[in-house]
Amino acid sequence: MNTQQPFFDPTWFNDGSLTPSLKMLLVLTLLALLPAIVLSMTSFVRTVVVLSLLRQGVGTAQTPPTQVVIGLALFLTLFTMTPVMDEIRVTAYEPYKAGQISELQAMQIASKPLKLFMLRQTREDDLLMFYETNDKPLPESPESVEMQMAIPAFVISELTTAFQMGVMVLLPFLVVDIAAASLLMSMGMMMVPPTTLSLPIKLLLFVLVDGWNLVAGALLRSFA
Repeated sequence: MNTQQPFFDPTWFNDGSLTPSLKMLLVLTLLALLPAIVLSMTSFVRTVVVLSLLRQGVGTAQTPPTQVVIGLALFLTLFTMTPVMDEIRVTAYEPYKAGQISELQAMQIASKPLKLFMLRQTREDDLLMFYETNDKPLPESPESVEMQMAIPAFVISELTTAFQMGVMVLLPFLVVDIAAASLLMSMGMMMVPPTTLSLPIKLLLFVLVDGWNLVAGALLRSFA
């Protein structure tokens, strides 16, 4: 007698809804994937990369500390993603809480605003590359783009954009470093590290131009 359990059991669903055991499994799975979702499906990637390059450009390896950089990136990400989360709450969570839709329907509806946000920040060439690699037909509309295509294309586009912004952030600091090194060499002080002179100058210039406000504002406006 074959006692093997079937892969799909109709009793898992009750009137289109998940059973309590599957609900618990779904919640635990989402909690386990939450760090990956934050890292790969939000504005966190671009924000933390630009802030890390900014710290490297200033020349202070551990100032501000990594925890502060990540914390600032998380709160900027929360600020950027608030409209998306509000749309998910209105279109998916509240109808689900009112019993108007099932869990699976809520997940499908909630994925749409997040996918549209990612596609707005995704370069067409990056998305096209994944479709050509898998030999799949091109989507006719943003709604028909598959999530397994949108997520990696979004991450690559975010890294590209972050590096482009990072170059713009690093250039002024590079000019100061070159000027400081040239000045020390012209004075015959070749044994003095250039950072001894360039670091206070870079910090002074960064404070005078209100650098944190400029960088944070540029990051927030880049997602508008």
